[in-house]
Amino acid sequence: QVQLVESGGGLVQAGGSLILSCAASGRIFRNYAMGWFRQAPGEERTFVARITWSGGNTAYADSVKGRFNISRDNAKNTVYLQMNSLKPEDTAVYSCNAEISSFTSPKKDYWGQGAQVTVSS
Repeated sequence: QVQLVESGGGLVQAGGSLILSCAASGRIFRNYAMGWFRQAPGEERTFVARITWSGGNTAYADSVKGRFNISRDNAKNTVYLQMNSLKPEDTAVYSCNAEISSFTSPKKDYWGQGAQVTVSS
């Protein structure tokens, strides 16, 4: 009933920038928060950034503070992750996460399929 569609992944050189977007669609009643996780090769999935929908409160992993910026477009139910000063260690599959209540379901987590971000040195 709720789908997350990610876009913007790709290959970028170290020091470059990339922006990811994730749009939630479907039977959305209320969007509570959206964010990003990532999973590097051979690593566990880790938190990257999160933004609450009502207040726009943000949180970032220490590893991306000052380099990444998360923002939202409430009208579009879309979250963006602006990634700057990218490092090879940022290479990972980035997955969009949303905390959403639908018209027929209580609040739950939804996940996108993931977008590959590869940073070359």
